[in-house]
Amino acid sequence: MKEIFLKKGFAKSPSFIDEVEVKLIKQIYNQILKDLDSSSHLRSDLSGEGRVGEEKITQIMCPSLIFKSLNKSKTYKKALFQANLLLGEDMALDFDMLINKRPQTNTPTPLHQDAAYWIKMPDKRAVSCWIAIDPAVEENGCMWFIPREKFEVEPHHAAIPGAALSCELTTKNAVCVPLDPGGATFHDGFTPHFSKGNTTKFHRRALILNFRPKAMIDYERSEGIDHQGKRKVRNN
Repeated sequence: MKEIFLKKGFAKSPSFIDEVEVKLIKQIYNQILKDLDSSSHLRSDLSGEGRVGEEKITQIMCPSLIFKSLNKSKTYKKALFQANLLLGEDMALDFDMLINKRPQTNTPTPLHQDAAYWIKMPDKRAVSCWIAIDPAVEENGCMWFIPREKFEVEPHHAAIPGAALSCELTTKNAVCVPLDPGGATFHDGFTPHFSKGNTTKFHRRALILNFRPKAMIDYERSEGIDHQGKRKVRNN
């Protein structure tokens, strides 16, 4: 897995967490989605269109601030262990997020690089663990990756204020990565990726954990970055 990740910028772990952990995460996920009072300040719509509670693509940043037990869960510990194997023992959890694509909204997440949201840092190592809570297939918005060729950020923009960032790259070499619940992908901050809209009658929920060197997390915090504010183009 490490060799593939370092070469292409992404790798797949088909059965990363078991059914028990999936059920636990799903229960917490549903509570946070329904509890607008506790999540509204961390919540946004990646489509840039919906109101709180009526999002097409709900993003909730740092759910572990709401449910602190997540930090001690098997899922978070296993993801950290894998991040250490991929990029080094100094990797630590920077932030987590929940993303839900509502049924039959057909709203894509545009092609982008995660690093476009981040400030420039001396150490560019970072890895995101994307865990499917529901079946993730092409019809409901599973991940697509373009093999990373360079450690640079392309120009990004948001189509409308508050929407997800996007960049202009060819997708002819994009790889579709469907997952069963509990399956995961790992990708670095420079790997272009996107997902199509959810055209099914079911939710497409995912948990994302981002890891980077502890020293770089401290650097971010000293610059006032805690990943709880509004999205910005930071790294161009």
